[in-house]
Amino acid sequence: MAPKPPCAAHSPIPLDRLCKFGGRDVAAEMRGKGALVISMSAEIGAIVPGTVVRIAPYGAFIKLESGETGLVHISEIDRNYVRSVEEHLRVDDSVTVKVVGVKEDGKIDLSIKQAASDWQPEAPRRRPAKDPEFEQKLKRFMRSSEERLVDVKRQREARRG
Repeated sequence: MAPKPPCAAHSPIPLDRLCKFGGRDVAAEMRGKGALVISMSAEIGAIVPGTVVRIAPYGAFIKLESGETGLVHISEIDRNYVRSVEEHLRVDDSVTVKVVGVKEDGKIDLSIKQAASDWQPEAPRRRPAKDPEFEQKLKRFMRSSEERLVDVKRQREARRG
């Protein structure tokens, strides 16, 4: 006999994955049927303490006080370039993180650099204004280059023909 799959009624279901249909509170109904419904306490924008539980080449996994685990991507560890996560964090380090997002599958995105009190979003990088003189020179060069290519092709065709 094949082993039975785990019963859906005994699997934890994140509250934010449930919704109300036609005025029915699905979370309450699931609780009534014996399902273990857990609440997701990671609110987007919240600054919470946590502990580093695992380090990967692309970031660090942080366990929050609520027991949930989220990922701080390597780009969200420090304002400066981070070559290696191990240079900045160690397992069991206490850190303060900001909840940046919660994905549909329940994964939590965290940021250490945004949790800093002096953090401000970076201004969008703007392209420098175009230099009209340079643009004019570029147009002239492209035109003369195309004319030269046409001349070379004509000479090549004349030699073949």
